Amino acid sequence: MNPEAVVNYLVEWLRSEVAAAGKNGVVLGVSGGVDSAVAALIAKRAFPGQTQALLLPCESNLTDLWHGQLLAEQNDIPYQIVDLDNPYLLLVAQFEAYLKTDRDSGQLLKANIKPRLRMLTLYYLAQARNYLVVGTSNKSEISVGYSTKYGDSAVDLQILGDLLKKDVFALASYLQVPDVIINKPPSGGLWVGQTDEGEMGVTYKQLDAYLSTGEGDEAVIAKIEAMMKANRHKQHLPRVAVLPDDLKLD
Repeated sequence: MNPEAVVNYLVEWLRSEVAAAGKNGVVLGVSGGVDSAVAALIAKRAFPGQTQALLLPCESNLTDLWHGQLLAEQNDIPYQIVDLDNPYLLLVAQFEAYLKTDRDSGQLLKANIKPRLRMLTLYYLAQARNYLVVGTSNKSEISVGYSTKYGDSAVDLQILGDLLKKDVFALASYLQVPDVIINKPPSGGLWVGQTDEGEMGVTYKQLDAYLSTGEGDEAVIAKIEAMMKANRHKQHLPRVAVLPDDLKLD
């Protein structure tokens, strides 16, 4: 892969998509991870004066927040911090009280509120400024449905959507993303100690190898294909129940 050529292509693609939509610029969430760092730097090249980064801590690791600030400040990307701790805690308390969910019903149940709150925040600002929301998911994640439905997957443009994780790392090196961001374990920041690879049960190296060649350890392939099957519903718009002609009204 030629990182320079890929970056230039994505810059022009982003400009074209935003222009076609009649929008003024882009907004994206910057998490402090490598994917959002690469997406933010490409967005800044495409729209030097109309790129807005939002840092959206939600009971998050402060190190991730610092890394997001570092990335934005080193590259003159305008950013705002919106602390989502209080809305998150309020929603959890209300859901448990009114929906009668068990406090111990699962870590992921509550954790998935976080990316959905971030989505609401991104779209609030996008609508206010007539911007589009740029996503930060890569092809590896999208292929196995490693995302929160209507959370981090709910965006207007997936600029990294055809790049495997290894490709994202290649672009990160080319774009001079700080090493402290490149070298840390990828994480969605859903809870303390959570990592992508730990949650998926496979490494990105194994996942990328399978997606590239269809090959890998039998147990690894089984895990990957199980994820694909379980998360197939995330790959499409909601299915519509199409009535047969004889049931439709005249």
